[in-house]
Amino acid sequence: MLPLVAGVLVLVGCAVVLEVVSYRALEVIPSVATEEFPEIDRELLDKFSSFDPELGWCPQPNRKKQKDTGDHLPGEEVRSVVTYATDEYASRVCPAAARDPDAELTVSTYGDSYCFCREVDNDETFQHYLAAELDTHVANYGGGNYGLDQALMRLKRQYPDDPTDHVFMVVTASSIARILSVWKHYQEFGNVLAVKPRYVLEDGELERIESPVDEKAELLDLESKADVLREYDFHYDHWFKPHFATRPYTAAFLERNEHVRYAAYTAAKELERRLGQSLPGIDFDLAQTRSALRLEHPRVRYHERLFETHAFLFDALVEEFVDYAAERDFEPTFVMVQQLRYATYESEHGPIYGDLLERLEDRYDALTTIDMATHLVPDDGDVESLYVERGEGGHYSPETNAEIAQVLAAVIEERAVAE
Repeated sequence: MLPLVAGVLVLVGCAVVLEVVSYRALEVIPSVATEEFPEIDRELLDKFSSFDPELGWCPQPNRKKQKDTGDHLPGEEVRSVVTYATDEYASRVCPAAARDPDAELTVSTYGDSYCFCREVDNDETFQHYLAAELDTHVANYGGGNYGLDQALMRLKRQYPDDPTDHVFMVVTASSIARILSVWKHYQEFGNVLAVKPRYVLEDGELERIESPVDEKAELLDLESKADVLREYDFHYDHWFKPHFATRPYTAAFLERNEHVRYAAYTAAKELERRLGQSLPGIDFDLAQTRSALRLEHPRVRYHERLFETHAFLFDALVEEFVDYAAERDFEPTFVMVQQLRYATYESEHGPIYGDLLERLEDRYDALTTIDMATHLVPDDGDVESLYVERGEGGHYSPETNAEIAQVLAAVIEERAVAE
């Protein structure tokens, strides 16, 4: 009897250990949610310097920050610290050309982190290269993790103080998900500080739903706003709940082989950090990045479905952009750029946004549209070569930003000839 009891206890103990280990592993996997309302501590909140009660978050004026993009291995020299600096307008600085109130040509850009040009220095953004090409200042009002909705809100707030002849709206296909979001955690698990306003369509008209967070301190108790967050964030029912891990955690962890691979690469990176040197044989940073891209494929397919079911809201926001251009008398251009996760998927399956650009071009005579994927085609077909080699998640490299600048410059030059 005693051996049987001992055997049962060992099995129970192993099961408990497996559950604990599996839960800890699931916590680091970006495609799995383990908590609806993770605790936000004061230290994390204090670091959230870009909080904005109107937009959710926004780059602040006259700031300079150096950031290590992670482009090095433990023990190696840190060789990829990039500098982000903003001017008095909270536009990223444009080293190629200073602001000139008497300039004959003025240009501004709005959009997400691909517009802001994360992971490269101030003199490696496409705005810098475009300014050098046009010999005029180019404002950069990109915002990290912005959707078309927040970019449009920022345009309406900023443009009266900084009017320009040309406005480029530069976003990725993630916008289709971001415009349906109020709390980013419901679709980007762990992004707990990002609470935002959004637009909804009521009787064919855009109606703005203000952010449920008026003061930064309210982020410490988001659970008290659960009803509002769940009601207005589309992803709560359609993405968060289907990807919320429940017991048994071991089964959830082992459900996909990619979960095990990602957790193993993450553990190896942590071991390298503690040892202060890289382990021979495998580049775990690169392996983890590629594993994360594979984990992203279901999200990309989800976004593809959103373009099929919610294109009406995306189209309405573009129409608002065109109408605002007419009201303020500037030339509007809509630019779709690609995140790395879409580029690798779309190289095999085609664009997830379908014929969006063609529809917009046909519908609005005043709007110029650019599908940047059709301009950025590597000779060897390696789409990954368009992006920074390592780092936070695949933003465009300086060389690619220079190519983008040439495409945008051609648009302005063609308009000048037409006029």
